[in-house]
Amino acid sequence: MHKNTLRDTPVLFVDTIRQFTSLVQGELKLARTELKAILSRAAMGLVFLAIAFLMGLVALNVLASAAVAYIAANGMSVALAALIVGGALLLIALVFVLMGKSRLNTEALSPNKTNENIRRDVHAIKEATNA
Repeated sequence: MHKNTLRDTPVLFVDTIRQFTSLVQGELKLARTELKAILSRAAMGLVFLAIAFLMGLVALNVLASAAVAYIAANGMSVALAALIVGGALLLIALVFVLMGKSRLNTEALSPNKTNENIRRDVHAIKEATNA
């Protein structure tokens, strides 16, 4: 019986290495998948910020035109209309900034599933080595 145990040890060792390799490969695959999703989310956040930047420039242009029109105009209607349009564009730009910022927060960009799986794997390995 002692000889069987010695013969089974290399088989068990190879099986353990195989399982460990499979585990690591699975975790890497999960990490890649999760990072792709995170990068896609970050890209959309950057697109929203770029849109907000461009709309902010347009809003500043309109507001500047409104100020010029207000000073130059004899009546208030043209300037007031330009101020309303510029203010509306500025509010739209603010919405895009908030949307972009929400997609770039650190909690949304962290690989939660991978982190949790690694914690479980480390815990399982610790339990297996202590048993």
